[in-house]
Amino acid sequence: MNSMTSLQDLQLCFVGAGSMAEALVRGLIEKKKSLPGYISMTNRSNAERLHDLRMRYGVRVPQEDGSTTSESLIASADIVFLCMKPKDVVSAMDGLRPLLRPEQLIVSVVAGLSIETMQQLLGREQAVVRTMPNTSSTIGLGATGICFSASVSEWQREIAIEIFESMSIVCPVEEHLINTVTGVSGSGPAYVYYLIEAMVAAGISGGLTEEQSKQLVVQTVLGAAEMVKTTGEDPAALRKGVTSPNGTTYAALEVLAQHNFLPGMVSAVMRASDRAREMGGEIADAAARRMQEQ
Repeated sequence: MNSMTSLQDLQLCFVGAGSMAEALVRGLIEKKKSLPGYISMTNRSNAERLHDLRMRYGVRVPQEDGSTTSESLIASADIVFLCMKPKDVVSAMDGLRPLLRPEQLIVSVVAGLSIETMQQLLGREQAVVRTMPNTSSTIGLGATGICFSASVSEWQREIAIEIFESMSIVCPVEEHLINTVTGVSGSGPAYVYYLIEAMVAAGISGGLTEEQSKQLVVQTVLGAAEMVKTTGEDPAALRKGVTSPNGTTYAALEVLAQHNFLPGMVSAVMRASDRAREMGGEIADAAARRMQEQ
């Protein structure tokens, strides 16, 4: 694998076959960034899930007759994606470490897993890309924070960014900011869903049907987000532009201020960021214990 190789020529292997791995695979195939025959997917035990993914996308998976194994797919890949749950990463690396080659690029979507811990689990310095996508990536409208270990080359950076651009916008950041990305956009869709829940409930309380309220609220949120994106204006300026003194919006925003909406949201984002940091510490502690046992 060298700087003359295009993404379409690379063998990709996803370890873990959850929704984020599927989102990446779907984006790569739909945007013709990669071909199904160059993509493989493995997981720990759910053969039915892998069968469904093979039928849906044409990707390669381990075969029951042993002609193709998880080990062979991982070992032969140019890029290996770590898509397992955070609680499983330390045990998973015991099986992965002997299969991985120093020249492979490792891409992690595991929340909280730091580059330092990843290098410790690998037992060597290796090119590692750490990412934090969000669930909107499953419909191609995601947001991904991304950072790189020191040994990642410029070409590898470009390849990694190209991969995640197949399902999201990509925001390169320093690693110490990835936990903030987790709080802002990683967990962000849930905040918006919560807001939509509340607005729909208010509409129903005011006499609208659930369908009427949901239709109005979803379009309102969609339109507001598009206004920020299209105009490039500061959200605060847009808010002030639709807030007439002593008008309906003014009255509503006063109530939100009384309930500490802005500081409450800031606190929520920072708590999510702190939890990501805590999870990273838990993974690092588990990794250190495992290394001591070996």
